[in-house]
Amino acid sequence: MERFTISLEQELAEDFDRLIRERGYTNRSEAVRDMLRAALERHRAERDEGAHCVASLSYVFNHHARELADRLTGLQHAHHDLCMSTTHVHLDHDDCLETLLLRGPTSAVRRFADALTAERGVRHGQLNLIAVDVSGRSAKYAHAQAAAHAHSHDAHGQVHPHVHLKPRR
Repeated sequence: MERFTISLEQELAEDFDRLIRERGYTNRSEAVRDMLRAALERHRAERDEGAHCVASLSYVFNHHARELADRLTGLQHAHHDLCMSTTHVHLDHDDCLETLLLRGPTSAVRRFADALTAERGVRHGQLNLIAVDVSGRSAKYAHAQAAAHAHSHDAHGQVHPHVHLKPRR
């Protein structure tokens, strides 16, 4: 681990200490590491540096809007290779919040998120991307550019080919 020192104005240091207490950090170092990771991830995402990603896409929509729920579901099915999971929450009598967990080539995930959030009636769309390095290959994730491998993960010694999606540091 490498160490470095920073100098802060008194007021900024006090604000930072208050922030890390509110967020439950036990020390400044871990808070700074998390902030650096987040800033680096935003920078990678802006530059589209990561070839592959995992992501969450959250949005609100009125489920009474004409055929909107069907269109959103249709988009998800049309991109089943990117969509791993959907969580649907009823906020009130009209509005729903959905969060999709996605994985795949970063450019494809971005295009899908843009298309879904551009649907008329979708509000508050927010995409959170995390670049990953991909290793392994399986039929479920055939577009990953890596060699196949497998190891046993069950009590019966069954071998399961799969993919590792390792977040960048």
